[in-house]
Amino acid sequence: MSRVIKRIAVFTSGGDAPGMNAAVRAVVRTATYHDLHVYGVYGGYEGMINGDLRRLEPRNVGNIIHRGGTILKTARSQRFREAAGRQQAYESLQAFDIDACVAIGGDGTFTGASVFSKEHDIPFIGVPGTIDNDLFGTDYTIGFDTAINTAVEAVDKIRDTADSHNRLFFVEVMGRHSGYIALHTGIGSGAGCVLIPEHDMNINTLIDVLKKGAKRKKLFSVVIVAEGSPYGGATEIAAAVKEKFDFYDTKVTIIGHLQRGGSPTCLDRVLASRLGYAAVESLLNGTENVMVGIINDEVVRTPFDEAIGKAKPVNQDLVRMSEILAI
Repeated sequence: MSRVIKRIAVFTSGGDAPGMNAAVRAVVRTATYHDLHVYGVYGGYEGMINGDLRRLEPRNVGNIIHRGGTILKTARSQRFREAAGRQQAYESLQAFDIDACVAIGGDGTFTGASVFSKEHDIPFIGVPGTIDNDLFGTDYTIGFDTAINTAVEAVDKIRDTADSHNRLFFVEVMGRHSGYIALHTGIGSGAGCVLIPEHDMNINTLIDVLKKGAKRKKLFSVVIVAEGSPYGGATEIAAAVKEKFDFYDTKVTIIGHLQRGGSPTCLDRVLASRLGYAAVESLLNGTENVMVGIINDEVVRTPFDEAIGKAKPVNQDLVRMSEILAI
């Protein structure tokens, strides 16, 4: 027997990602089209525990599709990790007669959703919102395209000063466990080398690459480093390289949280809209406890346990290509 869905809650959780607002907008407007009541949970799981839910109507999500961040705010909740905290969150949802939830976030968000839905029998649909693009079950996550465009723009500016001063720049981008941002930034900016967690390039190999460039009278170079590189961050790697190879004047730039902010690209806005719409449609079709994603331009639904439990490897052909094009 299928559930009757009349009221849904939507929330954003974990790190913010450009396009989250577009997803919230799509959820609210699709739900309204189907005569559902929508409540926004302010502050992620922490707000759910505190009962901070507010009715959302189409006018509340007007003029937000272009805005970065999230109007619903976000937070990481330690209390939600405990059964008592989840019980309190459940009671908050019950007080508003919530029948189902749409969770916009990453693996931590979906882990919490999976545990909560099993304990309290409330269906969840996950919408992948994370700049890291590291979730299994979707080609791209909301915020990834904006983040790499921001990173490429920064590296383009760094190249100008690197060229002017014959410098070697180590540029650190986000990606604690994933090299997607670094790899795409490196290719898009024409970097001389990319260091990512999924591909083993040690310091000596990196130095060999830089020496070959110097022999070809390459006067400057840019190395993109994912923050999760097994050999440390950009600062540590730059120091190790300079100790053995000081041909260039070496500098370090850490782009940091700039990658999370800014107006989402058109690609992220369209992606977020498709996934927010698909989340509501999935709930109404009786689908529960899955993440909606896009693979080969088609909407797919992946169980939470797979989305967070299976690794999403980087494209090794892109890794090889990045090395060849950097010659």
